Amino acid sequence: MEINPFEYLMDPHRRIYWLFLLSSLMIAFVFLKFHPEQKRIVLSKKLWLHPSSLLDYSYFIFSILFRVMIILPVIISAKEVALFVNIVLLNQYGFVRIETFSYTQVMVLFTFILFILSDFTRYWLHRLLHFVPWLWVFHKVHHSAKVLNPLTFYRVHPIEFLLFGFRYSLSIGFVTGVFVFLFGSLVSIYDILGVNLFVFIFSLLGSNLRHSHIKLGFGNVIELFLISPLQHQIHHSKNHMNTNFGGFLSIWDYLFGTLILSNNITKIKFGLERTQMRNFKSLKDLLLFPFIVIYKQIKK
Repeated sequence: MEINPFEYLMDPHRRIYWLFLLSSLMIAFVFLKFHPEQKRIVLSKKLWLHPSSLLDYSYFIFSILFRVMIILPVIISAKEVALFVNIVLLNQYGFVRIETFSYTQVMVLFTFILFILSDFTRYWLHRLLHFVPWLWVFHKVHHSAKVLNPLTFYRVHPIEFLLFGFRYSLSIGFVTGVFVFLFGSLVSIYDILGVNLFVFIFSLLGSNLRHSHIKLGFGNVIELFLISPLQHQIHHSKNHMNTNFGGFLSIWDYLFGTLILSNNITKIKFGLERTQMRNFKSLKDLLLFPFIVIYKQIKK
Protein backbone atom coordinates (compact mmCIF):
# COMPACT_ATOMS: atom_id res chain seq x y z
CA MET A 1 0.00 0.00 0.00
CA GLU A 2 1.37 3.41 -1.01
CA ILE A 3 2.39 5.85 1.72
CA ASN A 4 1.96 9.52 0.88
CA PRO A 5 3.28 11.84 3.61
CA PHE A 6 1.16 14.72 2.25
CA GLU A 7 -2.06 12.73 2.10
CA TYR A 8 -3.34 14.17 5.35
CA LEU A 9 -3.07 17.72 3.99
CA MET A 10 -4.70 16.88 0.66
CA ASP A 11 -7.49 14.53 1.76
CA PRO A 12 -10.75 16.26 2.82
CA HIS A 13 -11.52 13.23 5.01
CA ARG A 14 -8.62 14.17 7.30
CA ARG A 15 -8.85 16.61 10.18
CA ILE A 16 -5.77 18.53 8.99
CA TYR A 17 -6.91 18.89 5.37
CA TRP A 18 -5.42 22.17 4.17
CA LEU A 19 -8.78 23.92 3.88
CA PHE A 20 -9.74 22.99 7.45
CA LEU A 21 -6.35 24.22 8.68
CA LEU A 22 -6.82 27.44 6.73
CA SER A 23 -10.32 28.05 8.07
CA SER A 24 -9.06 27.42 11.62
CA LEU A 25 -6.20 29.85 11.06
CA MET A 26 -8.61 32.52 9.84
CA ILE A 27 -10.93 32.00 12.81
CA ALA A 28 -7.94 32.11 15.17
CA PHE A 29 -6.72 35.33 13.54
CA VAL A 30 -10.07 37.04 14.06
CA PHE A 31 -10.36 35.67 17.59
CA LEU A 32 -6.90 36.94 18.59
CA LYS A 33 -7.72 40.32 17.11
CA PHE A 34 -10.40 40.67 19.77
CA HIS A 35 -8.48 38.78 22.49
CA PRO A 36 -4.89 40.04 22.15
CA GLU A 37 -4.08 38.90 25.69
CA GLN A 38 -4.02 35.30 24.41
CA LYS A 39 -1.42 36.03 21.70
CA ARG A 40 1.52 35.56 24.05
CA ILE A 41 0.68 31.91 24.71
CA VAL A 42 -0.67 30.99 21.27
CA LEU A 43 2.31 32.43 19.38
CA SER A 44 4.93 31.33 21.87
CA LYS A 45 7.84 29.16 20.74
CA LYS A 46 7.58 27.45 24.10
CA LEU A 47 4.19 26.13 23.04
CA TRP A 48 5.06 24.98 19.53
CA LEU A 49 8.47 23.60 20.57
CA HIS A 50 7.31 22.20 23.89
CA PRO A 51 8.51 18.59 24.44
CA SER A 52 4.88 17.49 24.31
CA SER A 53 4.42 19.17 20.91
CA LEU A 54 7.65 17.68 19.56
CA LEU A 55 6.40 14.28 20.66
CA ASP A 56 3.10 14.92 18.83
CA TYR A 57 5.00 15.69 15.61
CA SER A 58 7.12 12.56 15.74
CA TYR A 59 4.20 10.38 16.80
CA PHE A 60 2.13 11.73 13.89
CA ILE A 61 4.76 10.55 11.40
CA PHE A 62 4.94 7.17 13.07
CA SER A 63 1.14 6.84 13.14
CA ILE A 64 0.89 7.39 9.36
CA LEU A 65 3.24 4.48 8.72
CA PHE A 66 1.64 2.30 11.36
CA ARG A 67 -1.92 2.91 10.19
CA VAL A 68 -1.16 2.21 6.54
CA MET A 69 0.96 -0.89 7.15
CA ILE A 70 -0.72 -2.48 10.18
CA ILE A 71 -4.12 -0.99 11.03
CA LEU A 72 -5.93 -0.45 7.73
CA PRO A 73 -5.35 -3.97 6.33
CA VAL A 74 -7.09 -5.59 9.32
CA ILE A 75 -10.13 -3.28 9.60
CA ILE A 76 -13.24 -4.53 7.88
CA SER A 77 -14.53 -1.94 5.40
CA ALA A 78 -17.89 -0.15 5.55
CA LYS A 79 -18.69 -1.66 2.13
CA GLU A 80 -18.27 -5.18 3.49
CA VAL A 81 -20.53 -4.38 6.44
CA ALA A 82 -23.14 -2.80 4.15
CA LEU A 83 -23.14 -5.87 1.90
CA PHE A 84 -23.50 -8.19 4.89
CA VAL A 85 -26.43 -6.16 6.34
CA ASN A 86 -28.14 -6.04 2.97
CA ILE A 87 -27.84 -9.82 2.51
CA VAL A 88 -29.14 -10.50 6.03
CA LEU A 89 -32.18 -8.26 5.42
CA LEU A 90 -32.86 -9.84 2.03
CA ASN A 91 -32.73 -13.32 3.53
CA GLN A 92 -34.99 -12.28 6.38
CA TYR A 93 -37.58 -10.14 4.60
CA GLY A 94 -37.12 -10.78 0.89
CA PHE A 95 -37.09 -8.05 -1.74
CA VAL A 96 -38.40 -4.72 -0.42
CA ARG A 97 -38.41 -1.40 -2.21
CA ILE A 98 -39.86 1.87 -0.86
CA GLU A 99 -40.75 4.21 -3.70
CA THR A 100 -42.80 6.86 -1.91
CA PHE A 101 -39.78 9.09 -1.34
CA SER A 102 -38.12 11.11 -4.09
CA TYR A 103 -34.44 10.59 -4.84
CA THR A 104 -33.65 13.97 -3.25
CA GLN A 105 -35.55 13.09 -0.07
CA VAL A 106 -33.69 9.79 0.22
CA MET A 107 -30.34 11.56 -0.24
CA VAL A 108 -31.14 14.12 2.46
CA LEU A 109 -32.32 11.42 4.86
CA PHE A 110 -29.32 9.19 4.14
CA THR A 111 -26.81 12.05 4.56
CA PHE A 112 -28.40 13.18 7.82
CA ILE A 113 -28.72 9.72 9.40
CA LEU A 114 -25.16 8.79 8.45
CA PHE A 115 -23.89 11.91 10.20
CA ILE A 116 -26.07 11.50 13.29
CA LEU A 117 -25.34 7.79 13.83
CA SER A 118 -21.61 8.24 13.24
CA ASP A 119 -21.45 11.10 15.74
CA PHE A 120 -23.58 9.20 18.24
CA THR A 121 -21.37 6.08 18.12
CA ARG A 122 -18.28 8.27 18.35
CA TYR A 123 -19.66 9.81 21.55
CA TRP A 124 -20.27 6.42 23.15
CA LEU A 125 -16.95 4.91 22.14
CA HIS A 126 -15.18 7.99 23.45
CA ARG A 127 -17.12 7.74 26.70
CA LEU A 128 -16.31 4.03 27.05
CA LEU A 129 -12.64 4.83 26.54
CA HIS A 130 -12.86 6.90 29.71
CA PHE A 131 -14.99 4.67 31.89
CA VAL A 132 -13.82 1.13 31.03
CA PRO A 133 -10.53 0.74 32.95
CA TRP A 134 -8.58 -1.26 30.35
CA LEU A 135 -9.72 1.09 27.58
CA TRP A 136 -8.75 4.13 29.62
CA VAL A 137 -5.20 2.74 29.85
CA PHE A 138 -4.93 3.15 26.07
CA HIS A 139 -6.86 6.43 25.84
CA LYS A 140 -4.54 8.01 28.40
CA VAL A 141 -2.06 8.32 25.55
CA HIS A 142 -4.23 11.01 23.99
CA HIS A 143 -4.72 12.82 27.28
CA SER A 144 -1.01 12.78 28.10
CA ALA A 145 -0.47 15.85 25.91
CA LYS A 146 0.59 18.70 28.18
CA VAL A 147 0.00 21.33 25.49
CA LEU A 148 -2.33 21.11 22.50
CA ASN A 149 -1.79 21.58 18.78
CA PRO A 150 -3.71 20.22 15.74
CA LEU A 151 -1.49 17.13 15.58
CA THR A 152 -2.45 16.20 19.15
CA PHE A 153 -5.60 14.88 17.48
CA TYR A 154 -3.44 12.02 16.15
CA ARG A 155 -1.78 11.21 19.49
CA VAL A 156 -3.87 8.07 19.73
CA HIS A 157 -2.71 4.58 20.62
CA PRO A 158 -2.95 2.00 17.77
CA ILE A 159 -5.54 0.05 19.78
CA GLU A 160 -7.73 3.16 19.81
CA PHE A 161 -7.15 3.60 16.07
CA LEU A 162 -8.47 0.08 15.61
CA LEU A 163 -11.53 0.67 17.76
CA PHE A 164 -12.49 3.87 15.97
CA GLY A 165 -11.87 2.20 12.62
CA PHE A 166 -14.28 -0.62 13.48
CA ARG A 167 -16.78 1.89 14.86
CA TYR A 168 -16.74 3.82 11.60
CA SER A 169 -17.09 0.74 9.40
CA LEU A 170 -19.88 -0.75 11.50
CA SER A 171 -21.95 2.43 11.85
CA ILE A 172 -21.57 3.65 8.25
CA GLY A 173 -21.89 0.12 6.87
CA PHE A 174 -25.04 -0.61 8.88
CA VAL A 175 -26.86 2.54 7.73
CA THR A 176 -25.77 2.02 4.13
CA GLY A 177 -26.91 -1.62 4.16
CA VAL A 178 -30.35 -0.69 5.49
CA PHE A 179 -30.80 2.13 2.97
CA VAL A 180 -29.71 -0.04 0.04
CA PHE A 181 -32.20 -2.67 1.18
CA LEU A 182 -35.04 -0.13 1.45
CA PHE A 183 -34.28 2.22 -1.43
CA GLY A 184 -31.99 0.39 -3.83
CA SER A 185 -28.34 0.67 -4.69
CA LEU A 186 -28.60 4.22 -6.02
CA VAL A 187 -28.56 5.80 -2.56
CA SER A 188 -26.02 8.57 -2.31
CA ILE A 189 -25.08 11.41 0.01
CA TYR A 190 -24.87 15.14 -0.31
CA ASP A 191 -21.17 15.75 -0.06
CA ILE A 192 -18.47 18.32 -0.57
CA LEU A 193 -15.29 16.87 -2.07
CA GLY A 194 -16.57 13.41 -1.17
CA VAL A 195 -17.13 14.27 2.50
CA ASN A 196 -20.54 14.17 4.15
CA LEU A 197 -21.99 17.67 3.86
CA PHE A 198 -22.49 18.04 7.63
CA VAL A 199 -19.02 16.76 8.49
CA PHE A 200 -17.45 19.14 5.97
CA ILE A 201 -19.31 22.18 7.32
CA PHE A 202 -18.56 21.38 10.95
CA SER A 203 -14.90 20.70 10.10
CA LEU A 204 -14.69 24.17 8.57
CA LEU A 205 -15.93 25.72 11.80
CA GLY A 206 -12.57 25.57 13.53
CA SER A 207 -12.35 21.85 14.28
CA ASN A 208 -8.55 22.14 14.45
CA LEU A 209 -8.91 24.73 17.20
CA ARG A 210 -10.16 22.04 19.56
CA HIS A 211 -6.57 20.95 19.97
CA SER A 212 -5.13 24.40 20.42
CA HIS A 213 -4.87 27.16 23.02
CA ILE A 214 -7.43 29.37 21.26
CA LYS A 215 -10.09 29.61 23.95
CA LEU A 216 -13.03 29.98 21.59
CA GLY A 217 -16.45 29.26 23.07
CA PHE A 218 -19.72 29.41 21.14
CA GLY A 219 -21.96 30.67 23.96
CA ASN A 220 -24.38 28.71 26.13
CA VAL A 221 -27.13 28.18 23.56
CA ILE A 222 -24.98 26.92 20.65
CA GLU A 223 -22.82 24.79 22.97
CA LEU A 224 -25.88 22.75 23.86
CA PHE A 225 -25.83 21.42 20.28
CA LEU A 226 -22.33 21.94 18.88
CA ILE A 227 -19.01 21.30 20.61
CA SER A 228 -16.87 24.44 20.67
CA PRO A 229 -13.05 24.38 20.66
CA LEU A 230 -13.06 25.55 24.28
CA GLN A 231 -15.42 22.77 25.32
CA HIS A 232 -13.03 20.16 23.92
CA GLN A 233 -10.11 21.90 25.63
CA ILE A 234 -12.05 21.57 28.87
CA HIS A 235 -12.32 17.85 28.12
CA HIS A 236 -8.50 17.77 28.06
CA SER A 237 -8.19 19.45 31.44
CA LYS A 238 -7.19 17.34 34.44
CA ASN A 239 -10.33 18.19 36.40
CA HIS A 240 -12.98 17.79 33.68
CA MET A 241 -11.84 15.00 31.38
CA ASN A 242 -14.97 12.93 32.02
CA THR A 243 -17.11 15.57 30.30
CA ASN A 244 -17.72 16.84 26.76
CA PHE A 245 -17.18 13.56 24.88
CA GLY A 246 -18.96 14.77 21.75
CA GLY A 247 -17.32 14.72 18.32
CA PHE A 248 -19.18 17.39 16.37
CA LEU A 249 -22.39 17.53 18.39
CA SER A 250 -22.66 18.25 22.10
CA ILE A 251 -26.30 17.25 22.28
CA TRP A 252 -25.22 13.72 23.30
CA ASP A 253 -23.38 15.18 26.29
CA TYR A 254 -26.48 17.20 27.10
CA LEU A 255 -28.80 14.19 26.87
CA PHE A 256 -26.56 11.82 28.82
CA GLY A 257 -25.36 14.21 31.52
CA THR A 258 -21.73 14.81 30.55
CA LEU A 259 -21.99 18.35 29.22
CA ILE A 260 -20.04 21.32 30.57
CA LEU A 261 -20.50 24.74 29.00
CA SER A 262 -17.35 26.75 28.49
CA ASN A 263 -18.68 29.75 30.41
CA ASN A 264 -18.71 27.64 33.57
CA ILE A 265 -14.96 26.91 33.54
CA THR A 266 -12.23 29.48 34.08
CA LYS A 267 -9.12 27.40 34.76
CA ILE A 268 -7.80 24.67 32.46
CA LYS A 269 -4.66 22.62 32.99
CA PHE A 270 -3.97 20.03 30.30
CA GLY A 271 -2.58 16.54 30.75
CA LEU A 272 -2.70 13.86 33.41
CA GLU A 273 -1.60 13.94 37.03
CA ARG A 274 2.14 14.49 37.45
CA THR A 275 2.81 10.94 38.59
CA GLN A 276 1.19 9.62 35.39
CA MET A 277 2.73 12.14 33.00
CA ARG A 278 6.22 10.69 33.50
CA ASN A 279 5.02 7.48 31.80
CA PHE A 280 4.32 9.23 28.48
CA LYS A 281 7.49 11.13 27.64
CA SER A 282 8.65 9.30 24.52
CA LEU A 283 7.27 7.60 21.45
CA LYS A 284 8.20 4.26 22.99
CA ASP A 285 6.24 5.18 26.13
CA LEU A 286 3.13 6.07 24.14
CA LEU A 287 3.18 2.73 22.39
CA LEU A 288 4.32 0.31 25.06
CA PHE A 289 3.29 1.71 28.44
CA PRO A 290 -0.41 0.74 28.09
CA PHE A 291 0.58 -2.85 27.32
CA ILE A 292 2.91 -2.90 30.34
CA VAL A 293 0.06 -1.72 32.58
CA ILE A 294 -2.31 -4.34 31.17
CA TYR A 295 0.33 -7.06 31.61
CA LYS A 296 0.90 -6.08 35.25
CA GLN A 297 -2.84 -6.07 35.93
CA ILE A 298 -3.27 -9.54 34.43
CA LYS A 299 -0.26 -10.87 36.34
CA LYS A 300 -1.67 -9.80 39.73
